[in-house]
Amino acid sequence: MRKLLLAVLLPLQLFANKDFLYIKYVDPFIGTGGHGHTFPGPTMPFGMVQLSPDTRLHGWDGCSGYHYSDKKIYGFSHTHLSGTGCSDYGDVLLMPTVGKVHFSNKKYSSSFKKESEKATAGCYTVFLDKPKVKVELAATTRTGLHKYTFPKSSSSNIILDLTHRDFVKQGEINITGSYEISGKRVSKEWADNQIVYFVIQFSKPFTKSGIAKADAVNTDSKHDTGSLLKAFVSFETEEGEVIYAKVGISAVSIEGARKNLLAEQPRFDFDKTVIDAKTAWNNEFGRIAVESKDENVLRTFYTAMYHAMTPPNIYNDVDGKYRGRDFEVYEAINFNYYTVFSLWDTYRALHPLLTIIDKKRSSDFMNTFIHQFQEGGRLPVWELSSCETWCMIGYHAIPVIAEAVMKDVTGFDANKVYEAMKFSAMEDKNALKSYKENGYIKYMGDGQSVSRTLEYAYDDWCIAQVAKKLGKTEDYAYFTKRAQSYKNLFDASTGFMCPRQDGFMSPFDPYKVDHNYTEGNAWQYSFYVPQDLSGQMKLLGGKEKLAAFLDTLFTTSSKLTGHKQPDISGMIGQYVHGNEPSHQIAYEYDYAGQAWKTQRMVRRIMTEMYRAQPDGLSGNEDCGQMSAWYVFSALGFYPVCPGSDHYAIGSPVLDKANIRLENGKTFTITANNNLNGNVYIASAKLNGANYTRSYLNYTDIANGGTLELNMSAEPNKNWGSAEGDLPVTKIE
Repeated sequence: MRKLLLAVLLPLQLFANKDFLYIKYVDPFIGTGGHGHTFPGPTMPFGMVQLSPDTRLHGWDGCSGYHYSDKKIYGFSHTHLSGTGCSDYGDVLLMPTVGKVHFSNKKYSSSFKKESEKATAGCYTVFLDKPKVKVELAATTRTGLHKYTFPKSSSSNIILDLTHRDFVKQGEINITGSYEISGKRVSKEWADNQIVYFVIQFSKPFTKSGIAKADAVNTDSKHDTGSLLKAFVSFETEEGEVIYAKVGISAVSIEGARKNLLAEQPRFDFDKTVIDAKTAWNNEFGRIAVESKDENVLRTFYTAMYHAMTPPNIYNDVDGKYRGRDFEVYEAINFNYYTVFSLWDTYRALHPLLTIIDKKRSSDFMNTFIHQFQEGGRLPVWELSSCETWCMIGYHAIPVIAEAVMKDVTGFDANKVYEAMKFSAMEDKNALKSYKENGYIKYMGDGQSVSRTLEYAYDDWCIAQVAKKLGKTEDYAYFTKRAQSYKNLFDASTGFMCPRQDGFMSPFDPYKVDHNYTEGNAWQYSFYVPQDLSGQMKLLGGKEKLAAFLDTLFTTSSKLTGHKQPDISGMIGQYVHGNEPSHQIAYEYDYAGQAWKTQRMVRRIMTEMYRAQPDGLSGNEDCGQMSAWYVFSALGFYPVCPGSDHYAIGSPVLDKANIRLENGKTFTITANNNLNGNVYIASAKLNGANYTRSYLNYTDIANGGTLELNMSAEPNKNWGSAEGDLPVTKIE
């Protein structure tokens, strides 16, 4: 088979407009089926606007507003969450209709045929059966552009629905002239006070308009407020006539939305908007240029990069203004302010990936965290549109900060962000009081006691590393001690991390999914000691015991007892790839001196849990984490312990990858003889010298160079097995 060569030697700005070498492999429908919870509509890298069709109003598999199996479209809204397990967004919905104006979504919605639906990085197209309107969508960072091709009609309409999906606390609609509608929507769902301002401008003057309150329309009204607002505009159209609607949004003001629209979408140039989006995405994908003989691998890889670069989302307007955590308006100076931080998920792989390939954006995240702490009193846990959802556990802004500080990201005040880290760890809320007093969280009275204890311990290790780097010796000693709290939950009689009151819970069932564990059970969380795997191996009885424990995890029954949570998915034995606490586990064989088992298992996970199909993800995309795992693993290494200086080596599914760094250097990974079944590393060279370590240091990548792996169908059980060749995390 002819090799598909994607390695590009030209500077990014030169190849961006050539052939769009990378985005042709992106399929936005991947993850929209099954339980992936992604959306197919256009967005820009980390953009404020996610303009996409809405096909589902409720339910767990409707969290993004879209599911591939649906056959009806309610409209096209401008904000969507990517791969979450909770529902929100769907702001400012537009829907073209023909004939009598209806405000019931059951009446204005339309069926569509799947074969008419197309999506690329930068454009979405569908044909609506009921009004016989072709819809095309494009987006800039802060605006959406709709292109509607109408049939001949005296009543070609566009419906604006501000009541779509979420509970609306306050709304406002202004019809200003015959070309424009503006307004405001304040809603409550997952985020309890989400504020969106908007300006909509049309390419043709409308002949009729009206505002509906509780679906009662007033065609004379030009302004109204309330919680149940909708509106319409109507046009006379010829057969095949195109009407454009461009929409700017802002969390700050109508004027902010108007500025965004003027700066990013001054005209109704659909083709230019699509080309600009493709160019922007192509530039982002060019940070990692890869080769593979398998086109499905390329589709999976670049779609994973696409999903990994969708959130977090820029939240400041073009003039720098944004709405802070106290809901006051501030100005971001010399950085972009972001929102949508799914940190329990994304600290594991997404942020470590960006720390390597996008230090500028990582610096912006640090400045965002500093301002969120200053304006809202705490670091984000799961922040959404200036609101803290308090979803998930831990204080996982901290490992993201540790990654940035330890990897020498610049452009922010490390001492200020350290102050926020320490504050988070010293509070008494979220069971921290029990954790600090006992060295673990007691299970009676505090839910998720095991998971919280283990995750707090890892976060504390991250604080300790930053404290050491900043010369804070007393804090380093204090948080290093706290980082060993995991030992207090280790039950030597079972080998598991068990719930504990004064003594360990008895009887104990490691298969049980209950309130002591977060989206999992004792099997998954008993491998969650990334900061001190040497210490855990000592508790278990050595490296061989850890490897045997891992073997049992992957081969034991996949049954679950107790309450089975709906998003526990992607199981291999008791390994659960659809849930983040398992994501580092397959790489722990490296630490136990059996790197060949890591190689075998990560290849299996990539093959079984990722496919270039709508249902090609084994669980929620989770704002880029599921895809970032694949990007790292496809390259051949993974950050088992973010905040440390090393990455465990796995088994690259790609034949070659050029990681193009911002310092102008390139780190190249080549997998020779990487045929089907050749999942094992027979030998390796780093920069031309024989390499026997089953890990890379951060400096190996940052300094540029070449890692050459020779692949084989048979395992080399000696490679990466010597004492000095193993990755180590250890608390002295």
